Amino acid sequence: MIYEEVPYGSRTRRTLTGAARVLFELKIDGPLVVGLGLIAAFGLVVLYSASGQSAGTVVRTVLRLILGTVAMLLLARVNPNFLRRSTPWLYAAGVFLLLIVAAFGHSGLGAQRWLNLGLFRFQPSELMKLAVPMTCAWYLHERALPPSLLSLLALAGLILLPVGLVAIEPDLGTAALIAVAGALVIVLAGLRMRVMVALLLLAAATAWFGWSFMHDYQRKRVLTFLNPQTDPLGAGYHIIQSQIAIGSGGVFGKGWMNGSQAQLEFLPERSTDFIFAVVGEEFGLLGLLLLLILYLFVVARSIYLATQTQDTFARLLAGSIALTFFVYVLINAGMVTGLLPVVGVPLPLVSYGGSSVVTLLAGFGILMALYSRRKLVGS
Repeated sequence: MIYEEVPYGSRTRRTLTGAARVLFELKIDGPLVVGLGLIAAFGLVVLYSASGQSAGTVVRTVLRLILGTVAMLLLARVNPNFLRRSTPWLYAAGVFLLLIVAAFGHSGLGAQRWLNLGLFRFQPSELMKLAVPMTCAWYLHERALPPSLLSLLALAGLILLPVGLVAIEPDLGTAALIAVAGALVIVLAGLRMRVMVALLLLAAATAWFGWSFMHDYQRKRVLTFLNPQTDPLGAGYHIIQSQIAIGSGGVFGKGWMNGSQAQLEFLPERSTDFIFAVVGEEFGLLGLLLLLILYLFVVARSIYLATQTQDTFARLLAGSIALTFFVYVLINAGMVTGLLPVVGVPLPLVSYGGSSVVTLLAGFGILMALYSRRKLVGS
């Protein structure tokens, strides 16, 4: 029972009871949290197999999920007006930290992406996944929509500054995700079709120009995407082994912990970027469809919550958070199946990782804060 009738003068009124009242007090959305929880639980099952039955890997992931859940619950209670006022400071702090990383950051796997804080390492680029769309929404909040040419130029500067700092680490995958998060805010603001076509053409020209500035391994990823068989034991190895794993799973899969590609370590990065292939091999097409249905449910629910917000800042930011989550899934699934180049984007709430899990759940906390205060925020 969700409601109960209580006396109210000469009449009665309905009040929330039980779990519904708890969810209301916590300012969280029940269906969205259930969807996220099911994905995370499924991810832990797959991760245990993909990591070679490593209990330590699962425990570390659980701890990160707990940290992300705490961040989500805390942010869900934050007043959207406070979020909007603090956005410029968050953006400035993120850019400052990226500059610190460029000068003094900790290097690993050929990239300089982390700040070593002693007890743990922090990746400031993850902060910008939230700060950039928040800043774009903040900038457009009191301006006429669709954005003018001057506004588009200002927004391009706000997006490209952190994107450039992340790209030189180098981390093209995260840089692309930051750019997408900011661009989605602009598209949701009512960007005209002819402007979008012009920007796509400009992006194509920029990509052609930027080819000469790419690292050798980044160029190999693009060339391998076009034809993985050109280097089957080198740059094309990841995609070829991933496609073999997914194809060999068939409809029903080989069974949990019975995937030969994963268990015999033919599949690289099987617990991180290519864990989607492990799902396909061990749980088959049905397992992949189940996971994708859960993702679509979370995206659909998030979009619904975004449509219920009442001011420009909330609508643009909530919509960007929802669609960016969808883009994460799309890029990872496309990358693993060979439909997109390998860019190092983890599968949300399933791949092993630290900062990305916390960032994702923090973003959903912001989304729920924007929705739960929708009647209190003026337009």
